[in-house]
Amino acid sequence: MPLFFAEPTSESIPLHLVLSSETDNFISSRSDQEASWLRANGFTGAAGAVCVIPSASGVGAVVAGLGSEADLKRTRFGLADIRSKLPKATYHLITTLNGAQLDEQVLGWLLAGYVFDRYVQKSLPSAQLLAPKGVDAARLEAIAQGEFLTRDLINTPASDMGPAELEDAANVLATSFGAQISTIQSDALLDENFPMIHAVGRASPRGPRLIDMRWGNKGPKLTLVGKGVCFDTGGLNLKPGSSMGLMKKDMGGAATVLGLAHMIMALNVPIQLRVLIPAVENSVSGNAFRPQDILTSRKGLTVEINNTDAEGRLVLADALALADEEDTDLIVSMATLTGAARVAVGPDLSPFFATQAQDAAAVVKGAEAASDPVWQLPYWDPYEKMIEPGIADLDNAPAGGMAGCITAALFLRRFVTETPRYMHFDVYGWCPSSLPGRPKGGVGMGARALLAALPDLLNHD
Repeated sequence: MPLFFAEPTSESIPLHLVLSSETDNFISSRSDQEASWLRANGFTGAAGAVCVIPSASGVGAVVAGLGSEADLKRTRFGLADIRSKLPKATYHLITTLNGAQLDEQVLGWLLAGYVFDRYVQKSLPSAQLLAPKGVDAARLEAIAQGEFLTRDLINTPASDMGPAELEDAANVLATSFGAQISTIQSDALLDENFPMIHAVGRASPRGPRLIDMRWGNKGPKLTLVGKGVCFDTGGLNLKPGSSMGLMKKDMGGAATVLGLAHMIMALNVPIQLRVLIPAVENSVSGNAFRPQDILTSRKGLTVEINNTDAEGRLVLADALALADEEDTDLIVSMATLTGAARVAVGPDLSPFFATQAQDAAAVVKGAEAASDPVWQLPYWDPYEKMIEPGIADLDNAPAGGMAGCITAALFLRRFVTETPRYMHFDVYGWCPSSLPGRPKGGVGMGARALLAALPDLLNHD
């Protein structure tokens, strides 16, 4: 189990967090002995600097640097980096930080407790922290738990995380919070009119399915739709090996909405939540769907297949059509959808699209408060013609290679016609190199921003 906050009755050691601009005053405020020790050790408050102040019994206190205000913005979660450098002990925090800055640093501490140890034994961090005054400890723990669920699901290889295992994870989550859950599998997808989910997943011996989870019976209605492509070979448009290496993370959208659902349910947010996950494996066999096939979607729109590697939007389309059939206040889709998104904003930002300006503003505000960066991109209507092939209503992979993130979002928007408020997040779901609070591997993106934005989003007329 990851380490969250220590028991409040634990004996603890002071951990002083100091900005570089505060360092001189801080040192001057200490006893002559401590001040001399800090100066002798060259402590300047630089980001990540740690100075242990000894006592007769061992460690008397620890002083750690956060750097400048610019460092706080540039690195995020500086306390996560500090945690790994601390002697084994329980600490209580002393800092001038408050509000969102304090929340960010304390969440970073919790996120630094994540290890993925399913296949190899790893040690948990030895330093523990008392929940500081001024933070909502239960909320931060729920956020960290949801994030850890997302990371575990993404990090698990496809050999152990196929459609059935993703369904199992959703069932465990539903059971934990008393949610209702149902699944439509394999050929039953055709009987229930989910032809594109079936088409994408039928080539795999691990049958495709649509997972449908519901929780809560009062309050505004929120529907989350997550892309659950558990592995993506590219289908008959086979990916090269260099592009296939990270495709266990192609269910990152599903992992993210399940992590967000955990946060919402653990915090008992007063909403009616629905989570839809089309779970498939895009494989190669004699019955795989082909380039130039034309599929008819649940919505009735026809789609020309110009690349079987643009499969995520197909399974999302059927799930979005289902979501759109029911009265709901807001639909949000999350998916590891396009490489174009990464070219545009890199691995650390979540580009998102919103049909309502007020919703977009709420997400940007929530992202800032939650240290979960996002960047709004436009539903650019003049590009609509790029997804209209002439031979069918829609093209799943427009030629030309331009604006791929936007054309994918426009494609998905075609399947949400009855719900005025729809947002789409094109996430990466992977941290390419270890950063404070974010080890290399699977990572949640956009979930904390949405959670922070919910009060504004779901009280929006």
